[in-house]
Amino acid sequence: MINILIIQTAFIGDVILSTSLIETIKKVHGDSWQVDVLVRKGNENLLKDNPQINNVIVWDKSKNKYKNLFNLSKKIRANNYNKVYNLQRFAASGFLTWRSNADIKVGYDKNPFAFTFNFKVKHEIGDGGHEIDRNLKLLNADPENGFEKAEKPKLYPSNLDQSKIEELTKNDDSFIVFAPASVWFTKQLPQEKWIELGQRFLSEKSKIYFVGAPSDIGLIDNIIEGIGKSIDQLVNLAGELTLMESAVLIGKAKKSFVNDSAPLHLASAMNAPVVAFFCSTIPTFGFGPLSSDQQIIQTPEKLNCRPCGLHGYKQCPKGHFKCGMNIDISAIKN
Repeated sequence: MINILIIQTAFIGDVILSTSLIETIKKVHGDSWQVDVLVRKGNENLLKDNPQINNVIVWDKSKNKYKNLFNLSKKIRANNYNKVYNLQRFAASGFLTWRSNADIKVGYDKNPFAFTFNFKVKHEIGDGGHEIDRNLKLLNADPENGFEKAEKPKLYPSNLDQSKIEELTKNDDSFIVFAPASVWFTKQLPQEKWIELGQRFLSEKSKIYFVGAPSDIGLIDNIIEGIGKSIDQLVNLAGELTLMESAVLIGKAKKSFVNDSAPLHLASAMNAPVVAFFCSTIPTFGFGPLSSDQQIIQTPEKLNCRPCGLHGYKQCPKGHFKCGMNIDISAIKN
């Protein structure tokens, strides 16, 4: 039995994409490799019902961050891992990797603790490679491995998650999902574009479910009002669904429309039909959709300010937000 630990303490989308490694490992090695995963507190529910994972370890970074880090390092060390694969580039994850005392420690060269790793991988963003392929390089940096390709990420919603969405959509033969919000304003398709898109589907009599966090309720209400409020056709579910319930809803939808944000990766993990809007960021960063049925929509205009960053901003640095405003909704395929 080989005991391994995968460290991914970043955000929701990063954790979802890290499940590609788990699927890849299990396809080749099955139960002979036992996989634990370390995530930040708040992301553990994405993995708790995953039958491929032996144990989900949680790091609470919100309070007593460094005390919890040292306690966590003791716990990890006591687990006697054979191999640790660190998907993060920051010092805390590097410290945990170093302290694990694993026989094989692998991570990215940009990590401040990379000098303690057995094998280091150059981290490159923008070369067109996808994040799941970057992570696969970590596995294959270990010469004992030889994985041919990265499997798609996959989530495992519980029966309770499934039942809630089946009850919610039981009278809907066909529906679509809108996920209009993002943590970063410049990653978010402008409100007026969502209204235009909604009016297109309103005319087709399609029911639209809007998903998001509680903080997205106001934005979605404004979009619904702009579309032309219809209680029967437009449903604001912001704050009412868990991430896994949202994943089930997206998985059942005729199509989902998302930004370069967490719902995009939910769609990938459910292999759900998806249209992804890229505003300030670009697909060649490596975080595009992986669904079999997918389309990327971005401005056709060559903007010398795009991309303006790897993540995004609370407002357009140039003040015009052309990367969002110039997106052509009519380019979406039926």
